[in-house]
Amino acid sequence: MTVYTVGELLRQWRHRRGLSQLDLAIAADVSARHVSLVETGRSKPSADMILRLAAQLHVPLRDRNRLLLAGGFAPRYTERPLDDDALTAAHDAIRRVLRAHEPYPAVVFDRRWNIVMTNRAVEPFFAQVAPDLLRPPVNLVRLGLHPRGLARLVVNLADVRAVFRTRISRQLATAPDPYLTALYEELLAPGQDEAPGQRHDVDVVIPMILNVDGRELRLFSTITTFGTPMDITIDEIAIESYYPADAASASYFTE
Repeated sequence: MTVYTVGELLRQWRHRRGLSQLDLAIAADVSARHVSLVETGRSKPSADMILRLAAQLHVPLRDRNRLLLAGGFAPRYTERPLDDDALTAAHDAIRRVLRAHEPYPAVVFDRRWNIVMTNRAVEPFFAQVAPDLLRPPVNLVRLGLHPRGLARLVVNLADVRAVFRTRISRQLATAPDPYLTALYEELLAPGQDEAPGQRHDVDVVIPMILNVDGRELRLFSTITTFGTPMDITIDEIAIESYYPADAASASYFTE
């Protein structure tokens, strides 16, 4: 296992962001020479300087802890279970969002797309998939694209796969992760595309089109995340809320 210095890790993050040392220095309000000295190990940055540079590089909280450890400092950010007493307010807020979104589906998932919570409107869709795919941790990408999951209901599977591919490719470019890489290779690698599915006349968002009980449902989604999180768990979860894209789809959920 390769052990990197804090300077080497910062340089890797700077390269991922496509920034020069001068770009980072200007953003962090320090000199380019200081950034160079930190990256080459000729200057030992303080914990505050590490976090200052990490903030400008949009480094996830989990990786900011790694930077601090590499610099000889204690981690700054905790990682608690979502049901921990310290996260009660956040947990309650998520439950309120999920309940308020009914009768439409909503799911909460972590950085690896493992489902953390759902609302009741999701349950009828889960009933359509193979039971082994519902054993924890339930992965949203696998659930959506696996032949024994929701994939057999999705009319425009190529479109949905392309959306997942774009989102996970962007994640991996932002913060590499072996689990996500394996998930990408399993379900999203080039060559797994189907022929283009049904075309739609909506040019604002690409809907997911499902054939359920002989009815065609068109859904689009939005993503909600917490602002300014200080806990790793809260930093890494997102709420995906699905909305009907037309009146016929809306009536399916309100009936």
